[in-house]
Amino acid sequence: MAELKKYPSRPTRREFLASAVTAMAFTYVPSHVLGQNGRAAASERPNIAGVGVGGKGFGDLESIEPYANIVALCDVDDRMAGKAFGRWPAAGRYKDYRVMLDKQPEIDAVIVATPDHTHAVISLEAMRRGKHVYTQKPLTHTVHEAQVLTQAAREHGVATQMGNQGQAGEHTRRLREMIWDGVIGSIHEVHVWTDRPNKGLLGEYWPQGIARPTQTPGVPSWLDWDLFIGPAPVRPYHPAYHPFKWRGWWDFGTGALGDIGCHALDPVFRALKLKYPISVQAVSTRISNETYPSGSIVTYEFPAREEIPPVTLKWYDGGLRPERPAELAKGLRLGTNGTLYVGEKGKLLGNTILPESLRREYESPEPHLERSPGHYEEWIEAIKGGKPAGSSFDWAGPLTETVLLGNIALRMDLREKLDRQILTWDAEQRRFSNLPEANAYLHKNYREGWSL
Repeated sequence: MAELKKYPSRPTRREFLASAVTAMAFTYVPSHVLGQNGRAAASERPNIAGVGVGGKGFGDLESIEPYANIVALCDVDDRMAGKAFGRWPAAGRYKDYRVMLDKQPEIDAVIVATPDHTHAVISLEAMRRGKHVYTQKPLTHTVHEAQVLTQAAREHGVATQMGNQGQAGEHTRRLREMIWDGVIGSIHEVHVWTDRPNKGLLGEYWPQGIARPTQTPGVPSWLDWDLFIGPAPVRPYHPAYHPFKWRGWWDFGTGALGDIGCHALDPVFRALKLKYPISVQAVSTRISNETYPSGSIVTYEFPAREEIPPVTLKWYDGGLRPERPAELAKGLRLGTNGTLYVGEKGKLLGNTILPESLRREYESPEPHLERSPGHYEEWIEAIKGGKPAGSSFDWAGPLTETVLLGNIALRMDLREKLDRQILTWDAEQRRFSNLPEANAYLHKNYREGWSL
């Protein structure tokens, strides 16, 4: 096993500021000036720009700060970006990512943490300019966009990573080691569930299953609504969309499945060596052409892979869950978010072996898979010429494609026809083989002035 690169513990704010003052005595030369094909030398701190710097984008920049220079901040919302502007006062400030990339060619890499519908256009533009890219999950808004970004990352030779941090964790590696060791035998069924978009008694993370608002309040002075809309069809501003509530709207987000699927399904795909399904079907609460349903169940069927038999994967959201396994001890909860693997010898609830008798007799294998230095550290290593990050677009693209196929099965315009058939997916042709109308939802039309 290759030796892992050791990283120091994250410095405190005081330590970081002190080191930054020292670093100011030196001049940073961006890698593109040195003709290194966009790769920073191992001794360099790459110049990072953030697009969408409130909320999760701020957290991404904080996490990457110990290893990089934050040189540019871009957000359509001055109020949401205020915290980032205060944290990195020397960084350039922009509303339009294209202006930012024009004015600061020294940028080496871009973090994209905008609403889902703008991930592809921003990420692709950055890669075309030779910038490394970190894009929040889900990678894209449509299946076609995921295919385009995957190919573009290869063509431009840039380092990429999708923001599903759990892929770098110990949990995912122990899970694979146990499953590949045969802890519950061959797995033929997996159930994955989330409470999103609901919080139970605490209310909603964001609303779904609602109609478009009819009021047309004025656009706040701190928001560029036209840039927020981006490639989506134009509609009047309303606080029902922004901030954050955009997730539940078809035009802007990808619903609970798109939001959580790239997190929760990632360990399943790695452990069971999944890629593309052969079919997908869905049931849900009331649906509309405006928002995703408040609750749904999506079923994917996957073919046999290598020595692994076919598997059925069921996704549940909106608080829906599978039946409680009989092997779960009385008094223990299934949980509002979780994963249940069903095998020939037993079950895994997360990493917990069921039944208890099997858990007592099982001897876990010694850790043997290579461990990660950290999710963000993986990307920094890749930028400096190391191996690809764990969720590079070569991995994240196909994962996102499969996740978003489930959303197509939820489309209201297809509901009548899907009552009589299951969508079958032709992975080689990247199309639905039995319902041509469904293929229209693999891509979308872009507003004039915006395109891939």
